[in-house]
Order: sequence, then structure tokens, then C-alpha cells
Amino acid sequence: MTEPLDPTFYRSASDAASAPAERLAYVVAFDREGNEPDALTVLDVDPESEDYGRVVGWVDSPVRGDEFHHFGWNACSSALMHEGHDMSGLARRFLLVPGIRSSNIYVFDTAPDPRQPRLHKTILASELAERAGYSRPHTLHCGPDGVFMTCLGAAVGDAGPGGIALLDHNTFNVISAWEKDRGPQYLAYDAWWHLRQNTLISSEWGTPAMIEDGLVPDLLLRNEYGHSLHFWDLAAGAHTQEVDLGSQNQMPLELRPAHDPDATWGFVGVVVSTEDLSASVFYWHRDGSQWRADKVISIPAEPANPDLLPPALQPFGAVPPLVTDIDLSVDDRFLYVSCWGTGELKQYDVSDPARPREVGSVHLGGIARRAPHPAAPDLPLAGGPQMVEVSRDGRRVYFTNSLYGSWDDQFYPDGVGAWMAKLDIDPRGGMSLNQRFFPHADEFRGRRVHQVRLQGGDASSDSYCFK
Repeated sequence: MTEPLDPTFYRSASDAASAPAERLAYVVAFDREGNEPDALTVLDVDPESEDYGRVVGWVDSPVRGDEFHHFGWNACSSALMHEGHDMSGLARRFLLVPGIRSSNIYVFDTAPDPRQPRLHKTILASELAERAGYSRPHTLHCGPDGVFMTCLGAAVGDAGPGGIALLDHNTFNVISAWEKDRGPQYLAYDAWWHLRQNTLISSEWGTPAMIEDGLVPDLLLRNEYGHSLHFWDLAAGAHTQEVDLGSQNQMPLELRPAHDPDATWGFVGVVVSTEDLSASVFYWHRDGSQWRADKVISIPAEPANPDLLPPALQPFGAVPPLVTDIDLSVDDRFLYVSCWGTGELKQYDVSDPARPREVGSVHLGGIARRAPHPAAPDLPLAGGPQMVEVSRDGRRVYFTNSLYGSWDDQFYPDGVGAWMAKLDIDPRGGMSLNQRFFPHADEFRGRRVHQVRLQGGDASSDSYCFK
């Protein structure tokens, strides 16, 4: 008898949006000093629950010093299209959590008790290095042939090339490197795809040596961080085109392709311009037989009193927005842009993706602003909107405040703290902070918080295969 498919595998984006809302959020928390183990935490996000906004589950890493960063599900809605899956028993059940510093990958099982995941398997850094030739695992997606895990570094040392490791869907064993022909790609960060176009897109940050101890000003001013998008033949693992965004546009990070399976466009956020400290968002799209990318959003730096700035920014007398994450709602209507430096989350209507229109903004934290949450108006906040996640129905947005341990320390030298916030979204555009939801400080046992994953899937976890 064939086992029924996981009900959280949605045939279309509209099916995902109409499914029951999430009641739990999974959030990774890390100890910057490495004195305590990092953790996968579980938050109650059901407004009707007496535990709303509280951590209700916690599982520690078996070692210290991992620095949990990005993580994701073993399977998602794209499994309905991928050939080669053993669909019997396949479910959105396991969370794969890489340690960006240790290069270990931990597989947590959420099925026995979603509020209390348990460690199912550890994939050691040595296996990743020996079988794929990579280190520093970063971002993952369930895809054709296996779980795609982007990695920042080569197997040995702190250099590149970075790339994509392929993991078995069921055993989570490392199979190999995904690339068969990498072309000019050397730096790595994110990867995602247009499944119906047989196209994978990848972006660039830096090698481990370029990021480990913070932003390196000399490298930045010489435009040596990443500044290109790469397009690949998904089935062949072969590089087909590089699109240079301009060497001044440093660090194109998060990729957000349209959820419409027939679409041929998406967005990438760029951290900073070395010309004027602005940040930007580029819109990639197919132009005939080629891909191109156009800058469609530019966010200027904000003047600030140098006395309020960390040493790296004092000579400029300004705060760069530092766009470190973006997220696109499942209906492809709204784009959310995190300005971690200025402490702002922006909302854009992208019904016409070539002409985004700003329709909402909130401020929390910020290098100079330190804007408080309305639930704690006397508490100045460090950090700013960073990792952002949108619910499948587009009505809720969650975000956390830590970027990367050494970068936190560089831009917020007096401490970044730990907090998480939630926005309520007007379907016509506009958003407001939810005053009941503000887990912070002791709620996370002194650890910093980074990425969020939502029960049943979210806007950045799934690819949809059908109209």
C-alpha cells in the first residue's frame, strides 16, 4: 500500500497559502564565545496559545563552536516534480542544520514531537570534505537528485572554490560535489532555481578567510568580495553564464526566485556599494536566450554622528543600510528587504517586478538609531532586522537580529543581544509590529538568534511545480 504524501507538499503556491497557518517556528541560536553549545529552538507562534511568543522546545548541539547559521527542511513541495525521489514515506520531517564554523551538519527529527526535535544524525566535516571537496556549509534546498548544500570553502584551508555538495534525500550521506563544470565560479553563497527552466542560480560572498574575522576593509575597497550571479544547467551541473552586477556592488547574497513555476525572474540583495555605501536589489530575468540583471531598488546610506558609529564607519559619518536578507511572499506580490545597518525592514510591492514600489517600513535597532520594540519602549536594541521569513499566506513576517558572529561584533561592538520580532501584514500593503510577540534576551539563554523556519513550510523553503 502506498503511503500518503505529506500534506505540506503543496502542488501550487495558492495551495500553500490556503493551508493551515504555522503554529511553531524553528530558530537557530548560537553562543558566540563557544562556551555553550548552539541550539535548535522551537517557538510557539499560535496567537491563541498560552505559550505564544515563548520558547517551548530546545535541543543542544552535541559539541561547542558550531555557529548555527542557515538551515532547512529535508524535503519540500518540489518533491512532487523531482524524478528519483523515493516518495514512500518522504515527508517534511528533518531539519538539516549546518555549523558554518565547524563544518558539521546536524539532522534533527521533528516527527515524534514537533515541539522537541531530537538529533537523528551528524554528518562530520570530514565526510563533507572527502566526498564533496567542500567546507563551511551554508544554505540548503531540497532539489533534484538530493539535498543541495551550498558551501563557502574548499576541503582544506580557508580558500575556495566554494560550491554545492549533494546529499542523499533519505540517508543524508554526502554523495559528491554537484558541479560537473563550474566555469569561472569561485566564490559561493546561495543557490536556488527555476525548475521548469532547468536553471540554477548561485550568488557570491567570500572565502572563509574573507569573512571569518569580520568584513576586511581593504578587500572591500578593492572590490574583491563577490559581485556576480551565475546561471547553470540544472540537470547537467554545468555553468552556462556569469552576470557581473558591477564590481562596486559588493556581496550579492540572498536569491529569491519567483514562486510561479513558469516565471523566469527573481531578486538578489546586494549588501553595499563601494561608491556611496548604498545597498541595492537587482532583478534578474531572461532576455531572449540569455539572462540579465538590472538594479531596481537603491537604498542610500544615512548620515550619522561619528560618535555613534563603530570604528570602521566613523570616517564616513554615515550608516550603510547593509541589505543582508530579502524574502519574497509566496504570491510573488511583496518583497521584504532587511537593512541590518540602519535598523529598518522595508516592504515593496513587486506586482511589476521591474518596478518595485515601497509600501511599508518599520524600524528596530540599527547601528545609530537603536530603535526599541513597542513591547519594551525603554530597551534600546542592537542589531537590526536580519534574517526574515514570510508565512505561506503572506499575513505574517518574522525576523531575527544577528548576522554572523564576527560581523555582529564589528558593527555592534557594544553587543548585539538577541531578539526576534513579528509583523502583521495588510494584504493591500503596509505592515505593523505585533506588540505581543517579542522574545528576547533570557528567552534564548544568552545565545544569538539567526534563521527562522516555519512549520509546514514558508516563503523561502519551497519551490512549487504546478500552476
